[in-house]
Amino acid sequence: MFDHKVLTRTALLLALTLLFQSLRFFIPIPPFMSTFIIGSLVNASLLIAAEKAGLWPAFTIAAVTPVVAYFQQLLPLPVFIVPVALGNAAYIGLFLAILRWGRFPAIALGTLGKTSFLYAAFTWLFTFIAMPPKLAAALMLAMSWPQLVTGTVGGILASLVVKRIK
Repeated sequence: MFDHKVLTRTALLLALTLLFQSLRFFIPIPPFMSTFIIGSLVNASLLIAAEKAGLWPAFTIAAVTPVVAYFQQLLPLPVFIVPVALGNAAYIGLFLAILRWGRFPAIALGTLGKTSFLYAAFTWLFTFIAMPPKLAAALMLAMSWPQLVTGTVGGILASLVVKRIK
């Protein structure tokens, strides 16, 4: 049976996530700051979707956001869509798998898993893809420790919001 509530929640959370992802085009935020603000909001949306809509709707949002990031020219090559989508999926999957042991262990391990995956995937991709050194360095930085910050802050934000959603 088709669940209209899940579809509606997924659509609203996807729209909100894409709005968050687009804030840099509406609000003049310095690029480094926008990584932390927007990344935290997007990660919060992913975990809210996981808890309130379910695994597959959250995976859908996780897959759509890097596609939009590519079209917004935030990811320089389409091949980068796949590892970002898989990193988002790892964040969601690990969070949900560990949630029964506590919210903060789930946030911590989901964040560590996502960060580790993204860093390893981009390191591996750069063995095959030649990019200008400054762009490669900027991407490697974005896929490293800032992911720990945005994953943790996003998880905390999601925890605060989920408590208030019926």
